[in-house]
Amino acid sequence: MSELEEAEKQVRDMVVQAAASLTQQYGEDAEVIATMRAAEFAAAGDVDGLKAWDMIIEYLVALREGKPEDIGEP
Repeated sequence: MSELEEAEKQVRDMVVQAAASLTQQYGEDAEVIATMRAAEFAAAGDVDGLKAWDMIIEYLVALREGKPEDIGEP
């Protein structure tokens, strides 16, 4: 596995873990909470933080739609 593939796997694993934690804590409201957090990072001008929350939201949406394996696909 290349370094890039390893890094992508680590990011995906972190996104999955964050989404799982949010879902465990907030249930069906996890997506709303993640969106609120993303807005906080956007308001603060934290582009990297916003990008992370956007990935988490994308994964939560994919979970809701039953397609979590599609995350990161072009």
